[in-house]
Amino acid sequence: MSTIIEMEQKEDLKPAKKNIRDAILSKLKLQEEEERLNKSRRIEQKLFNLPEFQRAKTVMFYVSTKFEVDTLNMIKKAIKLGKRVAVPVVSKDKKQMLVSLISGEASELEYGPYTIKQPKEDHFNLIPPQDLDLIVVPGVAFDKGGMRLGRGKGYYDRFLESKHDQTATVGLAFDFQIIQNLPYGCHDRSVEQIISA
Repeated sequence: MSTIIEMEQKEDLKPAKKNIRDAILSKLKLQEEEERLNKSRRIEQKLFNLPEFQRAKTVMFYVSTKFEVDTLNMIKKAIKLGKRVAVPVVSKDKKQMLVSLISGEASELEYGPYTIKQPKEDHFNLIPPQDLDLIVVPGVAFDKGGMRLGRGKGYYDRFLESKHDQTATVGLAFDFQIIQNLPYGCHDRSVEQIISA
């Protein structure tokens, strides 16, 4: 019975989520590249000043696509600072996201599912989610309470479910990606804080 109710709730949320997702994605695509990079640098500065980042030994970043807050520079900088840096590895068949340490070499990445870069299979250095001190989380939108709206596949929601309780989570966003309230269901996961510019 509860499964039927959950499915109905999920279906009810779909149109509202799709409307928000479409509106924000079109704003992301319209943003000038120079503005995206300038804002990304400001976000990077705020992230690197966070106590949670400074004390973290192992940080998981997402590998940004061309419209998102740019993390490629952050990844290189974090490695130079001596952090162990990990990124997602998506297994489309298993509908699962794993996490692999990287060295920062561009040659170790290739386009994976959904045209998002991830480590090549012969560069996998998988670690359990419980080893992460900080997870930097992408989102199409966030709300003031930290709830996030992703691309709709549920990978990050399932992944965040498996993290250690002590692992900090931070979302990165441009100001227009933060809205008052997002519609969410029982499987949607929030982040502890959001950094924006």
